[in-house]
Amino acid sequence: MSLAIVRAGPQDGVLLQNLFQLYTHDFSEFWAGSARGELGADGRFTDYPLEPFFGRPNWSAWLLTAGGAPAGFALINDAAHSGLPARRSMAEFFVVRKHRGQGAGRAAAQALIAAEPGSWEIAVARANTGALAFWRKVAAACAAGPVEELDIAGPDWNGPVLRFEAA
Repeated sequence: MSLAIVRAGPQDGVLLQNLFQLYTHDFSEFWAGSARGELGADGRFTDYPLEPFFGRPNWSAWLLTAGGAPAGFALINDAAHSGLPARRSMAEFFVVRKHRGQGAGRAAAQALIAAEPGSWEIAVARANTGALAFWRKVAAACAAGPVEELDIAGPDWNGPVLRFEAA
């Protein structure tokens, strides 16, 4: 099944925060041995700061739906992890497990990137090797030229960063 892409607004904040619970749960396996990713006393992960994605220029939030049901999200901004200029950056991207591995997430990511031509950056957490394989395929499909892969290990980011020009 394909995923529909719908621009999200502040009215979608509760839905996005609920999806972020699933996203953070998936990520928590990479944070074993650290304080990061602990559940609060209410059994929930900390809410994600979504407000900038609804109000800042060049920042946007997107809902992914399958058959009208929520199936994921994408957050796009212009904040580059590499410190180099980039027109857009895939800040966060999530597809619920039911819809993974079928090409729908890749098609949605490629459509979002194609809608914003210019320089792109996609940073991938070092431990998230499955995501790196996914993003390498997306970048290769979207790039108008070569895809540069930087390896960053610093206090603000630890992992590969893919940089390319989208046509």
